[in-house]
This record gives sequence, C-alpha cells and structure tokens, in this order.
Amino acid sequence: MSADDLKPPTDEFGRDDPDVLERERRRAERERRRETQQELGAKVGKKRKARAPKAAEAPAPEAPVTPPPSAPPKATPPRPGLGERAAAMRARMPSRKPREPGSYRRRRVFALVGVLVAVLLLWFLVALFQPFAGDGKGSGTVSVTIPKGASASQVADILDKNGVVSNSTLFNLRLKLAGKSGDILPGSYVLAHGMSYSAAMDKLTGTSGQISVLIPEGLSRPQIAEVASKDGLTGDYNAASTSAAGFDPAAYGAKSPPSLEGFLFPATYKVDQGADVKVLVQEQLTAFQQNIKGVDMSYAKKKNLNTYDVLKIASMVERETSSAKERPLVAAVIYNRLNQGIPLGIDATTRFQTGNYDQPLTSAELNSNSPYNTRNHQGLPPTPIGNPGLASIKAAAAPAKVPYLYYVVNPGTCEHTFVNTLQEFNAAVAKYNAARAAAGGNSPTSC
Repeated sequence: MSADDLKPPTDEFGRDDPDVLERERRRAERERRRETQQELGAKVGKKRKARAPKAAEAPAPEAPVTPPPSAPPKATPPRPGLGERAAAMRARMPSRKPREPGSYRRRRVFALVGVLVAVLLLWFLVALFQPFAGDGKGSGTVSVTIPKGASASQVADILDKNGVVSNSTLFNLRLKLAGKSGDILPGSYVLAHGMSYSAAMDKLTGTSGQISVLIPEGLSRPQIAEVASKDGLTGDYNAASTSAAGFDPAAYGAKSPPSLEGFLFPATYKVDQGADVKVLVQEQLTAFQQNIKGVDMSYAKKKNLNTYDVLKIASMVERETSSAKERPLVAAVIYNRLNQGIPLGIDATTRFQTGNYDQPLTSAELNSNSPYNTRNHQGLPPTPIGNPGLASIKAAAAPAKVPYLYYVVNPGTCEHTFVNTLQEFNAAVAKYNAARAAAGGNSPTSC
C-alpha cells in the first residue's frame, strides 16, 4: 500500500476534517493488521509443506486478495437545534380541537356539584348511623309510654317529642333498615334524653329484655289491670291478684279478704316484655312486704287497729288528698270520727264500690246500702279501696294530733280547709257550692 493510499480524504474545500481523518486512520490500521496476518499465515503454510513427504504437488496458494479501498464516509450533517426538534415534534403530534367557549366553567360546576353531593351523602350517613355517638345511652331519665297498635312512625314521633332521639324521620328509617318496624312492644319505658337510634331500638324491640311498668299510688285492682294491659303484659290481672301462693293476708289482720286489694304496692317495676301479670303481682307483694317492715304500727295498735285497718285508712287518704302535708290531717279526721262513732262520709269509698271515678255520683249511688257507703255505715269499709303508697301508709299509722272532724276542698286549689265543728263545715261547704255555681255547675277545682 502506497503512502497515497493512507492519505485521508479532504472535504469539498480541500480542508482536512479531524473526525474523518481519525476514522480513516483507524481503517488503515485495521487493513495493515489484516495484511500482516495473511503474510504470516502464508509463511507457516510453506514450512509445513517443506516438512511433509513429497507427493503430488499441492496447488500453489492463492495470492491474498486485497480488498478494494472503501469509499470515503459521507459528511455528517449538523445536529438540529433544540427549537428545531421541538417544532418537529409538534408537527408530528395530532392537532387538538379548539375548546368550546364555557367548557372550563361547566367542568368546574360539575366538580363542585360532585363535591357537594359527596358531602351531603357523608352527612346523611353520619346522621343516620351515628358512628360518633359512643355508647348511645344518653343522659337523665324520661318515661315514655308506647300505646298498643302504634306504628313505627308514631313511635318515632313520641320519642322525638320527648327528646329521646334527635330526629323522628331518621329513627323511623333505621327501624325499617333493621327490619324492626313491627317489633316494637307497647308499654312504659324508662329511657334517656339524647339516646342513639340503635340504643333506643334495643330498648323498644326487646334486645334489652325488660320494660318498666309504672303503678301509681292509690289505683284499684281494675285500674292496675288497665295499666298492665296497656304495657303489653299477658294474662288476667284481676284474677291473678285475687290471691297468691306464699302470701298470707291473715298475717296482716285480713280475715279471708276477697282479694289482695291494699297489698299490691305501687311502684315502678321492671319485667320482661310480654310477661305474665302474675310476675307483676308477685313483685308488688314482695315490695309491700319489704316496705311495711319500716312502718311503725304502735299508735294504730293502741287504737285497736291492725295493719289491714291501717291499709284501709291509707287507701282513703290516698284518694282524698295528693298533698304530702295534708295526709296526716286527713288520717287524723278519720281517726277522730271513728273514735266518736261518726260515719266517715268519704265518697271515695262509694266510687270504689261502683267503679265510677269520673262522673258525679248519682243520688242512688250516694244513698246505696252498700257496706262501702261510708255515709250510711259507720266504721271502716270492708277492704281497702285501692293500693296506697308508703307515705299514706305512714300517715295512716301515725296521724296528726289535731281535733279536726271535717274537711272541705278549697275552690280553685287542691288543698282543703280543716274544721272542728259542723257549723264551720257548713260555711266551708257553702263557699265551695258558690264557687261551683259560678263555674256553671262544674267543679271549681281540677283535683
């Protein structure tokens, strides 16, 4: 290879390009190494031929073929600039349609509406299921009565009105979702203010197990039977309260009484929902036995009165006054009239015998010959006329030390005027009748 073969090419202006010169130098170097290797291979072949035994002459080795000189590489075009490349990329990208006027505003409105709907849905779920209500037991106590046949929505309204739940509509919905709309049992319940929906449902549908039955002071057996029935208890209360196994009225001075009237202690009792009325009767008798132990009967015994007699007096006191300070005074009037052999003249005994608690007593009722008519008969009635509470029992066992023989209700109040003589009594009655006439013949008091 001549020196002219190693001379690198030049550009169109005859100037040497460094990159081209370097590439040409490397190519020439590779060619020289290749020719050297071929020459060495030829010499090794001749030596092997000389050592081998003479035979047919081997063909002469072919002369190495010298590859034609390669054409000079083309000049590399200059690299496009950054701006040119960006323009080329934009040209290759598909063209976008121009945005319609107001499209951005519509998308923004849709996004805001979506956020608002999500917030409202979250609020609704929190309000409905109350995940942050804690145990949900509420605070304080509130007595609620659910009447028989009340619908789920009516029950929800009752609870909302009494402050037990915060929203009647949501509570009604919770009942429907839980499938408990028809599971609410009638009765009186002791609930709390601000209860959670689930806690209130448990109380009303039997999950909690028991209901509260409130027996007010002074009610008779038929009146208690109405309460028990309204509260969803089963069975015949009047029949169940005629007598009870394990309870002996004779221990309290009652000789073969027709019923347990007077012994059925009034209070609030917790019983199973739908329980038999016998359970309530037994609870009342147990409560009576516990409470009567704390009553001092010494004064009554001095007047030849036993515990059953005290219960008769207490039942009349319960009917005659609701004032705590008047109970011992009414009891004193009864004691004083018994001591002097004067008929008691308490119309509440006739109301008990006739069952007329709401309407004015008729002349026939007032003049009846019933032993319960204390206008016509001296002494105590045959039985208590209701079931007195502990305060009236204590007043009947230890009356006030006063000489009163009469009392008349004060017009427009629930209190009485207590007097000693018949003349004072008649004056008080005239005052009452005048007030009654001014009221159009109606009672001048709401007691």
